[in-house]
Amino acid sequence: MHKRYRIDLDDALPMLAAARSKAEEIGVKQTICVSDDGGNVVALHRLPGARLTGVDIAVAKAFTAAGHERATHKFNEPPNGPALPGNEAFGISHMLPGKFAIFVGGFPIEYDGQIVGAVGVSGGNGEQDKAVGAAALDAFAKHIAEAGVRD
Repeated sequence: MHKRYRIDLDDALPMLAAARSKAEEIGVKQTICVSDDGGNVVALHRLPGARLTGVDIAVAKAFTAAGHERATHKFNEPPNGPALPGNEAFGISHMLPGKFAIFVGGFPIEYDGQIVGAVGVSGGNGEQDKAVGAAALDAFAKHIAEAGVRD
């Protein structure tokens, strides 16, 4: 038996606020999804004017990052990205159509060596999505440092 941690809405809200602030700072209309460790949506925010398609994309990015315990862009980083043609995971995105995203914008949330959730960001280019995701992850770290872990 072992203890598992999982984020909840109280953990997600500071992440959404920080992500929104960063998106507004860089002038990008983003959709941000925070999921638990099973890839289930905990909170989602579509900024005013963000594309409708961003909702499903952000959810898929969070699902993938939580379920595969890695940032989604790591599937395609040259030269050895596992999902690139000729590599062992080529075609993996077809396993769960509509749910598995292998491009920039999904980031696992880690606490005490465990994946406790993920954040998915959609609406900008790769660097913008990474910046907004980093803001969310930084907010999580600050939140945990200030609030601690609840039982």
